[in-house]
Amino acid sequence: MDVDEVRAEELSKPGDDCRVLEARVAEVERVNARLEEAALTTARALGEVSHHWDAVYDAMRRDRVEDEISSERDPKSG
Repeated sequence: MDVDEVRAEELSKPGDDCRVLEARVAEVERVNARLEEAALTTARALGEVSHHWDAVYDAMRRDRVEDEISSERDPKSG
């Protein structure tokens, strides 16, 4: 092997390593984008669940208040 071939081989290794790293970074960026999308979907879903539970608690509160009002009007039924 002559000097030029050795230098060419030495110079090609960092280039190959760089291409491998670029491919890995690109894959990490794709995975990260999917994770961000999943996080947004999860946040929206949790917001919806929270909204539904708020509605359930409001309905329970209204029922309790209505029951209290009814029992105040007619103490015999309570």
